[in-house]
Amino acid sequence: MAAFTEGTPCWVDASLPDVEAGKRFYGELFGWTFSERGGGHVPGGVRGRYADAFSDGRLVGALTPKRDGRMPTVWGVYFATPDATALGRRIAQHGGRLINDPLPVDSAGISAVAADPGGAVFGLWQAGTRQGFEKRGEPNSFCWTEVYTRNHERADDFYESVFHFQGTDLTGTMTGFRMWSPAGTEPGESTAVGGRSAITDEFPPEMPDHFLVYFCVTDCDATAEAVVRLGGRIRTVPSDTPYGRIAVFGDNQGATFAVLAEPDRSAAPGGPRETESRGEPPESGGGSRRADRDAADEDGEAAKSA
Repeated sequence: MAAFTEGTPCWVDASLPDVEAGKRFYGELFGWTFSERGGGHVPGGVRGRYADAFSDGRLVGALTPKRDGRMPTVWGVYFATPDATALGRRIAQHGGRLINDPLPVDSAGISAVAADPGGAVFGLWQAGTRQGFEKRGEPNSFCWTEVYTRNHERADDFYESVFHFQGTDLTGTMTGFRMWSPAGTEPGESTAVGGRSAITDEFPPEMPDHFLVYFCVTDCDATAEAVVRLGGRIRTVPSDTPYGRIAVFGDNQGATFAVLAEPDRSAAPGGPRETESRGEPPESGGGSRRADRDAADEDGEAAKSA
């Protein structure tokens, strides 16, 4: 598989208190199968058994054990880089910080974990024998990520300086959303690899800056039903956007993720935003806002642990 361009999301993993429970949840929800490797360091610096996840026999991500109960239960995204050490220096120069320094993951590559100036956490991946995803943008695999921030100008400056992203602001119903395309590409929907959304007053004040990971599915509503049946929670109900039908969930251990059904394959899914389903009048959006408060409480604990 060809190398990922620097700044492109190339891997996701879920940090969980119970990997076996995670395998049961995601195995049934997405049809993933798993193989384990362990004993040495894995991305994020964790020691323990690390379950690689496969869809149609191709790598789509992993489940990893938390070091201790104080660590957040969360889905994390990793961005590709040819030099994790140099990228770590750029992160520090522009107001971010390294949480875990670059660390070899056997022969697979070099991993690091960083936080932006607002505290949103993300990973870095310098490929060795493993480039990253083998399947993406297809059902039951990663398709999009976006950072939610209270200071969009600071976030734009950081990511566009660190990764040399080119930004495209959306208007109309997507006001406040910015898509990012890798350096050297024509900026726009067709080249976007991620995005930035604003945490507005519609969100609980305790919600921290954070990344949200999206997976493609064929049926958003059926996925929502399956999440509940498997012990997860609906954080925002399925809703339609110009880019497909989306919803945000918590798994059976509290890790938040989103799904996108039938996106327009000719455009990046830059439109999906948690705020699309949160923009209802209070009298019709009470259930969604209660879910927001629950998510904010969990995200607040994650922020304290970062």
